[in-house]
Amino acid sequence: MKQKIKNALISVSDKNELVSILKVLKKFKIKIISSGGTYSSIKKLGYDCVEVSKYTGFKEMLDGRVKTLHPKIHAGILHDRYSKKHQSEMSKEKFPAIDLIIVNFYPFQRTAINSKNQKKIIENIDIGGPTMVRAAAKNFKNVTIITNKDDYQSLIKEMKQNNGGTSLKFRELMSSKAFGLTAYYDSMVANWFNERLKIKFPERKTIFGKKLQNLRYGENPHQESSLYINDYNDQDLGLEQLNGKELSFNNYNDIFAALEILSSIEKESATVIIKHANPCGVAKNKSSLTSFKNAYACDPISAFGGVIACNFKIDKKIAQEINKNFLEVILAKSFDNNALNILKKKKNLRIIDISKFKIKNLTTIKSFNNSFLVQSKNELILDKKKLKCVTKIKPTKKEIFEMEFAFNVCKHVKSNAIVLTNNFSTIGIGAGQPSRLDSCKIASQKARQFQLSKIKNSIAASDAFFPFADGIKILIKAGVKIIIQPGGSVKDQEVISAANKAKIKMVFTGIRHFNH
Repeated sequence: MKQKIKNALISVSDKNELVSILKVLKKFKIKIISSGGTYSSIKKLGYDCVEVSKYTGFKEMLDGRVKTLHPKIHAGILHDRYSKKHQSEMSKEKFPAIDLIIVNFYPFQRTAINSKNQKKIIENIDIGGPTMVRAAAKNFKNVTIITNKDDYQSLIKEMKQNNGGTSLKFRELMSSKAFGLTAYYDSMVANWFNERLKIKFPERKTIFGKKLQNLRYGENPHQESSLYINDYNDQDLGLEQLNGKELSFNNYNDIFAALEILSSIEKESATVIIKHANPCGVAKNKSSLTSFKNAYACDPISAFGGVIACNFKIDKKIAQEINKNFLEVILAKSFDNNALNILKKKKNLRIIDISKFKIKNLTTIKSFNNSFLVQSKNELILDKKKLKCVTKIKPTKKEIFEMEFAFNVCKHVKSNAIVLTNNFSTIGIGAGQPSRLDSCKIASQKARQFQLSKIKNSIAASDAFFPFADGIKILIKAGVKIIIQPGGSVKDQEVISAANKAKIKMVFTGIRHFNH
């Protein structure tokens, strides 16, 4: 069902590419209604236009808050062209039909990003624009709604093919986009209020997202996938890709895991290596090169084809080390020119600058079917004042610092998690096992395989309590001399007794770090 366009209303904050639309409207002798800055822009471009206040006979008021909110505008949009009753009412009031609406909203996003002035932000909550958009989108059988300048060319093509009109299929597609935009816009506003009022779990939770790109596929080739940005700045993630193939779903999943851990390590140079969303090597050191080498040495087999993230600048020496191995992605806070020249020799290696990346969202979401779980992010590691040494032998201050490092890495490993460290570097990681005993075995086996000389006097961290003493006995036998764990098992005394018998040190944190 084709719909001829006779009258169009244009109200846009983004005036870019407007002239292309004006040309085609003039070609098909379509009258234009507009207001404010859009009216001025259209006139300056040399096109005829009727100002909204003149069209309605009602001068805009309340500093422009009320201008398009008028029966002549909304009846012109909403009436059913095939209803005799509607047509009779429109004729009686002498209200013409408005067949094309081109609207984009006040820049609430940009204002929320760039200003802390509450009054200014609220003034940029658009009312008239979304109201017209919703009206036009509802009445898509009769009206064409355009909310994005990226659709201008599609509109022009439609109008040329349909002699100044549009097809029902096109109008319905634009309607779906329009309702997506109003929902997105309202969701941003609602979330802004929730953030301001510190409401973590509102009665109605809306999650807004703008598609950044389609991905080649999901976790597996038979799955579809896209990447969305959930932020007022919805143009990029703060990740600048400098080289390599397009990033996949699995790449992004590993990148996010790497950045999560990296952001929790401060002060010294840190390297994180991720494979299948689990760390297989984490180290920090005053020397960036040592940090990289130590992290990679933890489990070089698992690191094959992994993602490496560094909180430092990559230089020539580190780049040469990186190129000795096969990796999918390297993330760092900039790369010097020599390093880039070396790394770019591997055409498929994704090289990403994370200098502008920041973690902002303080909640995590997991969805299933028609429900989703929301929780606050696990930012806590431990409280040193509440640490409880439960063994006869006490740790030193230096050992407590490394215990904190081990416990921090442990909270990012999939449960059940056991992490062995030596000198602020992981040497064995047991991840994602239904049995904590199995995690102890895997972490010990990994350490024996790749870091045999460092197992003696190493530190073990557990994300939850040991239900029995069997787990710590495996760690003690491997060479662990210090264990940090939450405690809280009914068998705590049995575990403590085993630790005292082996003359090792054990600390309870009272904090559990499950990560599922």
